[in-house]
Amino acid sequence: MKPVVCEHKVCYYETDRMDCVHHSNYIRWFEEARIWLMEVKDFGYDRLESMGIISPVLRAEADYRSMTRFGETVEIETVVESYTGVRISFLYTVRNKADGALRCTGRTEHCFLNSAGRPVALRKACPEYEERIRAVLAE
Repeated sequence: MKPVVCEHKVCYYETDRMDCVHHSNYIRWFEEARIWLMEVKDFGYDRLESMGIISPVLRAEADYRSMTRFGETVEIETVVESYTGVRISFLYTVRNKADGALRCTGRTEHCFLNSAGRPVALRKACPEYEERIRAVLAE
């Protein structure tokens, strides 16, 4: 699939005493970008949750490459790395919009649970939603 790009302008509160973005904010940006990708590709969280399914994070990884500073605008490229029907993972690349400098790369992994907290296979629980994810992967 072709990456979906989300822009984020760095806010002052996201920086720390070292005058750079605190590492925890990259994980928040991953979520922001993941939500954007899912909305743009028409398989948003709101649609999933309306069917009684949630998708918690199982794993989050970030590799920090260079510092991001207050006032910069970053572009966060996001792609679906893999999808099994029960789990989905995303890859992220964060770059400075002005010069393309690589700031961070990352990955998150998620599962799908029903309202009782039990794992579900989307192909059985939400076949139309499942079809949309598979169509996005085929793009």
